[in-house]
Amino acid sequence: MIPIEGLQVLFHFHINILQNLHHPRPPQPFLTPFTFTTMTFSSVKLDANPTASAFRSLNGACRSNTTTGLRPVFFHHHSHHRKNASISCSASPITTLEDTKGEIPSRIGSLGQVSGVLGCQWGDEGKGKLVDILAKHFDVVARCQGGANAGHTIYNSEGKKFALHLVPSGILNDDTMCVIGNGVVVHLPGLFKEIDSLESNGVSCNGRILVSDRAHLLFDYHQEIDGLREAELAKSFIGTTKRGIGPCYSSKVIRNGIRVTDLKHMDTFPDKLDLLLSDAASRFKGFVYTPEVLKKEVEMYKKFADRLLPFVCDTVHYMNESISQKKKILVEGGQATMLDIDFGTYPFVTSSSPSVGGICTGLGIAPRVLGDVIGVVKAYTTRVGSGPFPTELLGDDGDLLREAGQEFGTTTGRPRRCGWLDVVALKYVCQINGFSSLNLTKLDVLSDLSEIKLGVEYESMPGWQEDISGVRNYMELPKAAREYVERIEELVGVPVHYIGVGPGRDALIYK
Repeated sequence: MIPIEGLQVLFHFHINILQNLHHPRPPQPFLTPFTFTTMTFSSVKLDANPTASAFRSLNGACRSNTTTGLRPVFFHHHSHHRKNASISCSASPITTLEDTKGEIPSRIGSLGQVSGVLGCQWGDEGKGKLVDILAKHFDVVARCQGGANAGHTIYNSEGKKFALHLVPSGILNDDTMCVIGNGVVVHLPGLFKEIDSLESNGVSCNGRILVSDRAHLLFDYHQEIDGLREAELAKSFIGTTKRGIGPCYSSKVIRNGIRVTDLKHMDTFPDKLDLLLSDAASRFKGFVYTPEVLKKEVEMYKKFADRLLPFVCDTVHYMNESISQKKKILVEGGQATMLDIDFGTYPFVTSSSPSVGGICTGLGIAPRVLGDVIGVVKAYTTRVGSGPFPTELLGDDGDLLREAGQEFGTTTGRPRRCGWLDVVALKYVCQINGFSSLNLTKLDVLSDLSEIKLGVEYESMPGWQEDISGVRNYMELPKAAREYVERIEELVGVPVHYIGVGPGRDALIYK
């Protein structure tokens, strides 16, 4: 008996074949995966001549003692008779979900200095919750792209709900600095409304939010143009949130946009705004522009400038200085890769890059500093607006998912289209982003279903039909729920490290 009590064990098996019997040619090895997870054992008995079945038994024992920390290992063996195999194992102190207060769960503690959280589908996956949970272990949380069309719903420790659109989801953690990067388009009336709401609910924003001087300003007129553009498209409309995101990025790309830094120069600001509004008036007949409109906008933005300037800084310098100072940085993406301007279901996409490349271009940090990137994916699929949706459920089945998951837009309140998990799209997104792990959210929403389908030629799996919202340990999930999670891992080739089973901060399983 080899005692290994209180240790996190990673087993590496080295099978030394000392004698091959009755084999006409050199043995052809094959690889059998054994999954071991963080565990506590009182002892493990290892035979002198272990066989494959012995390893399978050991694997079962390991899985039955799961708490946190999935670790894949591989046992190389041969299908022929073998003798005298040797085994080596290494151990390190255990960290579990029952850690004492103040300690970091091993799953989080092992994340890289600069890590990211990105959406895997068409948005609304629950990224804000994971960012909020992780934020207390990071010094900086940064938004890299998108605008107020990205709605992230999070809850504080008292269960109070906050709907954020521009402010990074780390704001509920007092020691976290929140950065709005150069890749974000900023609607100042919306930003100040958000800050006022947070402050009125006891969340201090003073000195905790930095806005890039290179970020582009999104004006009310951009929102008006967004609606006019959708009306022009008639039946082929994109289905935008009408928050002006596309028109603002258009201004940026055709180089007549106005940036935050322009608010420091109010002597030239009116001329730049006049050029921007005149261009819109020449393009859209429904857009009314007069000298009075310009005067009103300029006066309003003079007041905005006075309030905003204390938040403004060169965030490219700040981010890179933070990296050199070994601060931990968490990047929060808006929307998701299937809405990426390059990789999404074009033209039914957003106007920015919510995939991994947007982290570097939206914050001015080098690719080499980026460590772990976590993909957030619902246990099923939703999308808003127009565009293809191969696994969409129409009628009663779609309504059931929508009601159970409360699938109504954080930003617009629109009902979301619902369907089964699109594994083909998920695998494609994992390939593009190189995710180190996945956060599978809203697994609890599927709890009432007798049958669950996966978007791989509609593969069916049994449901579990029991409440899992109170489960905090992976092995306490029903067998059918675990099989669903593990089938997703198998199909996409990326481990699921986080599983959401409810909206609250604590409703998360570390796998």
